[in-house]
Amino acid sequence: MNDTELLADRFEEHRSHLKAVAYRMLGSLSEAEDAVQEAWLKLSRSDAGEIANLGGWLTTVVGRVCLDMLRSRTRRHEEPLDDTFVPDPVIRPLSTIDPEQEVLQADSVGLALLVVLETLEPAERIAFVLHDMFAVPFDDIASIVERSSAATRQLASRARRRVRGATPAADPDLGRQRQVLDAFMAASRAGDFEALLAVLDPDVVLRADSGPLVGGVAASKVVRGAKPVAEQAMLFRQLAQAAQFLQLVLVNGTVGVLNAPEGRPMSVMGVTVLDGRITEMYILADPERLAGLDLTGLAG
Repeated sequence: MNDTELLADRFEEHRSHLKAVAYRMLGSLSEAEDAVQEAWLKLSRSDAGEIANLGGWLTTVVGRVCLDMLRSRTRRHEEPLDDTFVPDPVIRPLSTIDPEQEVLQADSVGLALLVVLETLEPAERIAFVLHDMFAVPFDDIASIVERSSAATRQLASRARRRVRGATPAADPDLGRQRQVLDAFMAASRAGDFEALLAVLDPDVVLRADSGPLVGGVAASKVVRGAKPVAEQAMLFRQLAQAAQFLQLVLVNGTVGVLNAPEGRPMSVMGVTVLDGRITEMYILADPERLAGLDLTGLAG
Protein backbone atom coordinates (compact mmCIF):
# COMPACT_ATOMS: atom_id res chain seq x y z
CA MET A 1 0.00 0.00 0.00
CA ASN A 2 1.52 3.35 -1.07
CA ASP A 3 1.40 6.66 0.81
CA THR A 4 -1.65 7.90 -1.10
CA GLU A 5 -3.61 4.77 -0.25
CA LEU A 6 -2.61 5.02 3.40
CA LEU A 7 -3.73 8.64 3.50
CA ALA A 8 -7.01 7.74 1.80
CA ASP A 9 -7.63 5.08 4.45
CA ARG A 10 -6.97 7.59 7.22
CA PHE A 11 -9.35 10.04 5.56
CA GLU A 12 -12.10 7.43 5.28
CA GLU A 13 -11.97 7.00 9.07
CA HIS A 14 -13.23 10.58 9.36
CA ARG A 15 -15.65 10.68 6.41
CA SER A 16 -18.86 9.99 8.36
CA HIS A 17 -18.03 12.65 10.95
CA LEU A 18 -17.14 15.19 8.27
CA LYS A 19 -20.36 14.54 6.37
CA ALA A 20 -22.39 14.96 9.56
CA VAL A 21 -20.69 18.31 10.18
CA ALA A 22 -21.21 19.50 6.60
CA TYR A 23 -24.85 18.35 6.50
CA ARG A 24 -25.70 20.39 9.57
CA MET A 25 -23.94 23.41 8.12
CA LEU A 26 -25.53 23.17 4.68
CA GLY A 27 -28.81 21.25 5.01
CA SER A 28 -28.00 19.60 1.68
CA LEU A 29 -26.74 16.05 1.26
CA SER A 30 -25.19 16.67 -2.14
CA GLU A 31 -23.44 19.84 -1.00
CA ALA A 32 -22.22 18.04 2.11
CA GLU A 33 -20.66 15.37 -0.11
CA ASP A 34 -19.04 18.11 -2.19
CA ALA A 35 -17.60 19.75 0.93
CA VAL A 36 -16.16 16.46 2.16
CA GLN A 37 -14.65 15.77 -1.25
CA GLU A 38 -13.07 19.23 -1.27
CA ALA A 39 -11.55 18.45 2.13
CA TRP A 40 -9.99 15.28 0.65
CA LEU A 41 -8.54 17.25 -2.26
CA LYS A 42 -7.01 19.76 0.11
CA LEU A 43 -5.58 16.96 2.25
CA SER A 44 -4.12 15.17 -0.77
CA ARG A 45 -2.29 18.36 -1.72
CA SER A 46 -0.96 18.95 1.80
CA ASP A 47 1.95 17.55 3.77
CA ALA A 48 -0.03 15.13 5.93
CA GLY A 49 3.05 14.36 7.98
CA GLU A 50 2.91 17.88 9.41
CA ILE A 51 -0.71 17.48 10.60
CA ALA A 52 -0.73 16.55 14.29
CA ASN A 53 -4.50 16.15 14.66
CA LEU A 54 -5.96 14.94 11.37
CA GLY A 55 -9.58 14.90 12.58
CA GLY A 56 -9.39 18.45 13.87
CA TRP A 57 -7.60 19.63 10.73
CA LEU A 58 -10.23 18.08 8.45
CA THR A 59 -13.10 19.50 10.52
CA THR A 60 -11.58 22.95 10.20
CA VAL A 61 -11.17 22.54 6.44
CA VAL A 62 -14.77 21.39 6.04
CA GLY A 63 -15.86 24.37 8.13
CA ARG A 64 -14.05 26.78 5.80
CA VAL A 65 -15.45 25.09 2.69
CA CYS A 66 -19.00 25.21 4.07
CA LEU A 67 -18.63 28.86 5.06
CA ASP A 68 -17.58 29.68 1.48
CA MET A 69 -20.59 27.75 0.14
CA LEU A 70 -22.99 29.55 2.48
CA ARG A 71 -21.54 32.92 1.52
CA SER A 72 -21.88 31.99 -2.14
CA ARG A 73 -25.58 31.38 -1.56
CA THR A 74 -25.83 34.86 -0.06
CA ARG A 75 -24.16 36.44 -3.07
CA ARG A 76 -26.61 34.61 -5.35
CA HIS A 77 -29.51 35.80 -3.15
CA GLU A 78 -30.32 32.21 -2.19
CA GLU A 79 -29.83 32.76 1.54
CA PRO A 80 -31.82 33.02 3.64
CA LEU A 81 -34.12 30.66 1.77
CA ASP A 82 -37.86 31.27 1.78
CA ASP A 83 -40.31 29.72 4.22
CA THR A 84 -41.14 26.82 1.89
CA PHE A 85 -37.61 25.39 1.98
CA VAL A 86 -37.33 21.85 3.35
CA PRO A 87 -33.77 20.53 3.90
CA ASP A 88 -32.67 17.26 2.35
CA PRO A 89 -34.02 14.48 4.57
CA VAL A 90 -31.98 11.52 5.80
CA ILE A 91 -34.16 8.42 5.46
CA ARG A 92 -33.68 5.15 7.31
CA PRO A 93 -35.86 2.01 7.66
CA LEU A 94 -38.32 2.15 10.53
CA SER A 95 -37.97 -1.60 11.09
CA THR A 96 -34.40 -1.27 12.36
CA ILE A 97 -35.17 1.07 15.23
CA ASP A 98 -32.90 0.69 18.23
CA PRO A 99 -33.80 3.60 20.55
CA GLU A 100 -30.42 3.71 22.25
CA GLN A 101 -28.47 3.59 19.01
CA GLU A 102 -30.79 6.05 17.27
CA VAL A 103 -29.80 8.74 19.74
CA LEU A 104 -26.19 8.26 18.73
CA GLN A 105 -26.75 8.44 14.96
CA ALA A 106 -24.89 11.37 13.46
CA ASP A 107 -27.63 12.02 10.92
CA SER A 108 -30.57 12.22 13.36
CA VAL A 109 -30.61 16.03 13.53
CA GLY A 110 -34.25 16.99 13.04
CA LEU A 111 -35.70 18.77 10.04
CA ALA A 112 -37.16 21.41 12.36
CA LEU A 113 -33.70 22.35 13.60
CA LEU A 114 -32.27 22.38 10.08
CA VAL A 115 -35.05 24.76 9.00
CA VAL A 116 -34.09 27.12 11.83
CA LEU A 117 -30.40 26.87 10.96
CA GLU A 118 -31.26 28.13 7.47
CA THR A 119 -32.28 31.46 9.01
CA LEU A 120 -28.84 32.09 10.53
CA GLU A 121 -26.10 34.16 8.96
CA PRO A 122 -23.28 32.00 7.54
CA ALA A 123 -20.76 32.80 10.30
CA GLU A 124 -23.41 32.29 13.00
CA ARG A 125 -24.30 28.90 11.59
CA ILE A 126 -20.69 27.79 11.40
CA ALA A 127 -19.97 28.91 14.97
CA PHE A 128 -23.11 27.29 16.38
CA VAL A 129 -22.76 23.98 14.55
CA LEU A 130 -19.07 23.52 15.29
CA HIS A 131 -19.21 24.57 18.94
CA ASP A 132 -22.64 23.47 20.16
CA MET A 133 -22.95 20.29 18.12
CA PHE A 134 -19.35 19.14 17.80
CA ALA A 135 -17.58 20.82 20.74
CA VAL A 136 -14.97 22.54 18.59
CA PRO A 137 -13.15 25.19 20.70
CA PHE A 138 -13.92 28.83 19.91
CA ASP A 139 -10.23 29.51 19.25
CA ASP A 140 -10.31 27.00 16.39
CA ILE A 141 -13.60 28.33 15.00
CA ALA A 142 -12.29 31.90 15.14
CA SER A 143 -9.71 31.12 12.46
CA ILE A 144 -12.47 29.81 10.18
CA VAL A 145 -14.85 32.78 10.49
CA GLU A 146 -11.95 35.28 10.68
CA ARG A 147 -13.10 36.81 13.96
CA SER A 148 -11.60 37.02 17.41
CA SER A 149 -12.38 34.23 19.84
CA ALA A 150 -14.63 36.58 21.83
CA ALA A 151 -16.51 37.66 18.70
CA THR A 152 -16.90 34.02 17.66
CA ARG A 153 -18.35 33.21 21.07
CA GLN A 154 -20.88 36.00 20.54
CA LEU A 155 -21.81 34.59 17.15
CA ALA A 156 -22.57 31.20 18.68
CA SER A 157 -24.47 32.78 21.57
CA ARG A 158 -26.65 34.83 19.21
CA ALA A 159 -27.34 31.77 17.08
CA ARG A 160 -28.13 29.70 20.18
CA ARG A 161 -30.78 32.17 21.30
CA ARG A 162 -32.42 32.14 17.89
CA VAL A 163 -32.36 28.35 17.69
CA ARG A 164 -33.87 27.93 21.15
CA GLY A 165 -36.55 30.47 20.41
CA ALA A 166 -37.58 29.04 17.05
CA THR A 167 -37.13 25.26 17.26
CA PRO A 168 -40.45 23.61 18.17
CA ALA A 169 -40.66 21.24 21.12
CA ALA A 170 -41.16 17.60 20.17
CA ASP A 171 -42.13 14.25 21.66
CA PRO A 172 -39.03 12.02 21.37
CA ASP A 173 -40.97 8.76 21.72
CA LEU A 174 -41.03 6.99 18.35
CA GLY A 175 -43.99 4.83 19.35
CA ARG A 176 -46.17 7.84 20.11
CA GLN A 177 -45.00 9.54 16.92
CA ARG A 178 -46.09 6.49 14.93
CA GLN A 179 -49.50 6.39 16.59
CA VAL A 180 -50.14 10.01 15.66
CA LEU A 181 -48.93 9.58 12.09
CA ASP A 182 -50.97 6.39 11.67
CA ALA A 183 -54.05 8.30 12.84
CA PHE A 184 -53.32 11.12 10.39
CA MET A 185 -52.92 8.73 7.46
CA ALA A 186 -56.07 6.80 8.38
CA ALA A 187 -58.08 10.01 8.58
CA SER A 188 -56.67 11.14 5.22
CA ARG A 189 -57.57 7.83 3.55
CA ALA A 190 -61.07 7.93 4.98
CA GLY A 191 -61.61 11.58 4.13
CA ASP A 192 -62.56 12.17 7.76
CA PHE A 193 -62.14 15.91 8.20
CA GLU A 194 -62.98 15.94 11.92
CA ALA A 195 -60.48 13.14 12.61
CA LEU A 196 -57.83 15.14 10.78
CA LEU A 197 -58.55 18.19 12.92
CA ALA A 198 -58.26 16.03 16.04
CA VAL A 199 -54.72 14.95 15.20
CA LEU A 200 -53.48 18.38 14.06
CA ASP A 201 -52.36 21.09 16.47
CA PRO A 202 -54.49 24.26 16.05
CA ASP A 203 -51.34 26.15 15.03
CA VAL A 204 -49.82 23.43 12.84
CA VAL A 205 -47.50 24.63 10.05
CA LEU A 206 -47.12 22.72 6.76
CA ARG A 207 -44.12 23.42 4.53
CA ALA A 208 -44.28 21.84 1.09
CA ASP A 209 -41.15 22.22 -1.03
CA SER A 210 -41.66 21.23 -4.66
CA GLY A 211 -38.52 22.89 -5.94
CA PRO A 212 -38.45 25.27 -8.92
CA LEU A 213 -41.59 26.53 -10.63
CA VAL A 214 -43.64 23.82 -12.32
CA GLY A 215 -45.05 25.08 -15.61
CA GLY A 216 -44.54 28.62 -14.40
CA VAL A 217 -46.59 27.94 -11.27
CA ALA A 218 -45.21 28.05 -7.74
CA ALA A 219 -46.18 24.66 -6.31
CA SER A 220 -44.30 25.14 -3.04
CA LYS A 221 -46.34 26.55 -0.20
CA VAL A 222 -46.62 27.23 3.51
CA VAL A 223 -49.98 26.47 5.12
CA ARG A 224 -50.78 27.47 8.70
CA GLY A 225 -53.59 26.30 10.97
CA ALA A 226 -55.39 23.00 11.48
CA LYS A 227 -58.32 23.65 9.17
CA PRO A 228 -56.27 24.79 6.13
CA VAL A 229 -53.80 21.92 6.63
CA ALA A 230 -56.66 19.42 6.93
CA GLU A 231 -58.12 20.81 3.71
CA GLN A 232 -54.77 20.18 2.01
CA ALA A 233 -54.79 16.61 3.31
CA MET A 234 -58.26 16.13 1.84
CA LEU A 235 -56.98 17.31 -1.55
CA PHE A 236 -54.38 14.53 -1.47
CA ARG A 237 -56.83 11.87 -0.29
CA GLN A 238 -56.17 9.68 -3.34
CA LEU A 239 -52.46 9.62 -2.52
CA ALA A 240 -53.17 8.49 1.03
CA GLN A 241 -55.45 5.75 -0.34
CA ALA A 242 -52.58 4.36 -2.45
CA ALA A 243 -51.21 2.68 0.64
CA GLN A 244 -49.04 0.25 -1.30
CA PHE A 245 -46.81 3.16 -2.31
CA LEU A 246 -46.53 4.64 1.18
CA GLN A 247 -43.96 3.48 3.70
CA LEU A 248 -43.38 4.59 7.27
CA VAL A 249 -39.70 5.43 7.66
CA LEU A 250 -37.36 7.36 9.90
CA VAL A 251 -36.91 10.88 8.58
CA ASN A 252 -33.99 12.51 10.38
CA GLY A 253 -34.61 10.34 13.41
CA THR A 254 -38.39 10.78 13.66
CA VAL A 255 -41.26 8.83 12.10
CA GLY A 256 -42.27 10.02 8.64
CA VAL A 257 -43.74 8.82 5.34
CA LEU A 258 -42.04 7.99 2.05
CA ASN A 259 -44.13 7.87 -1.14
CA ALA A 260 -42.16 5.81 -3.66
CA PRO A 261 -44.15 4.11 -6.45
CA GLU A 262 -42.01 1.35 -7.98
CA GLY A 263 -39.13 2.48 -5.81
CA ARG A 264 -39.03 6.00 -7.26
CA PRO A 265 -39.43 8.65 -4.54
CA MET A 266 -42.23 11.11 -5.26
CA SER A 267 -42.34 12.77 -1.84
CA VAL A 268 -41.06 12.50 1.71
CA MET A 269 -42.93 13.84 4.71
CA GLY A 270 -41.45 14.48 8.14
CA VAL A 271 -43.47 15.66 11.13
CA THR A 272 -43.03 17.10 14.58
CA VAL A 273 -45.35 15.61 17.19
CA LEU A 274 -46.15 17.07 20.60
CA ASP A 275 -48.87 16.12 23.08
CA GLY A 276 -50.45 13.68 20.65
CA ARG A 277 -50.79 16.15 17.78
CA ILE A 278 -48.80 17.15 14.72
CA THR A 279 -47.36 20.65 15.14
CA GLU A 280 -45.07 20.80 12.08
CA MET A 281 -45.16 19.04 8.71
CA TYR A 282 -42.32 19.07 6.18
CA ILE A 283 -42.91 17.71 2.67
CA LEU A 284 -40.15 17.48 0.09
CA ALA A 285 -41.47 16.89 -3.44
CA ASP A 286 -38.64 18.39 -5.50
CA PRO A 287 -37.94 15.69 -8.15
CA GLU A 288 -34.30 16.65 -8.61
CA ARG A 289 -33.46 16.53 -4.91
CA LEU A 290 -35.55 13.40 -4.31
CA ALA A 291 -33.61 11.60 -7.03
CA GLY A 292 -30.42 12.08 -5.04
CA LEU A 293 -31.70 10.57 -1.78
CA ASP A 294 -30.14 7.42 -0.35
CA LEU A 295 -32.94 4.85 0.01
CA THR A 296 -30.65 1.99 1.01
CA GLY A 297 -32.53 -0.73 2.85
CA LEU A 298 -35.99 0.64 1.97
CA ALA A 299 -36.83 -1.57 -1.03
CA GLY A 300 -40.17 -3.29 -0.68
